[in-house]
Amino acid sequence: MAPARYCVPGERLCSLEEGTPGSGTYTRHGSIFASLAGCLVKKSENGKLPVISVMRDAESQFLPDVGATVTCKVCSINSRFAKVHILYVGSTPLKSPFRGTIRREDIRATEKDKVEVYKSFRPGDIVLAKVISLGDAQSNYLLTTAENELGVVVAHSEAGIQMVPVSWCEMQCPSTHGKELRKVARVQPQFLQT
Repeated sequence: MAPARYCVPGERLCSLEEGTPGSGTYTRHGSIFASLAGCLVKKSENGKLPVISVMRDAESQFLPDVGATVTCKVCSINSRFAKVHILYVGSTPLKSPFRGTIRREDIRATEKDKVEVYKSFRPGDIVLAKVISLGDAQSNYLLTTAENELGVVVAHSEAGIQMVPVSWCEMQCPSTHGKELRKVARVQPQFLQT
């Protein structure tokens, strides 16, 4: 079997004498062109001209969309926002992480002016968030944790031990009993793994 041939949009695949256009293609000036990036597929039946198609790799096309619940890891924080890497969309892992931003005003639904980022997240925290905007070419996905079900789900203490939530705004280390401030998610039963 020949190795898969990948093509990009606008690439000439063959002439109309050599094949029939299929999905992911278009015709122009007597030739078949790719209309999307993907793998070239030629299927011939009963001695007819082969059908020329371009198929996308379905896994690689999975992107966070507005309203999607995502799982992300906090990379860095400052006084205005937290930078995160989006690792999962729903329960589906991504092939490579996307960058996201949780702005200070998107952390809580109430008392937005009193929110302090360092009292809500720390680098390394695993956070459930919702996509509110796709951003633009220079920025990342904009995320929110302004619901009870969204926020920190996994955090480690300074001693490196996984902490346990004790309220909506605090987590406690089971070893040292030290408490740290976080915007804690109220995890729904469908997300709990037993």
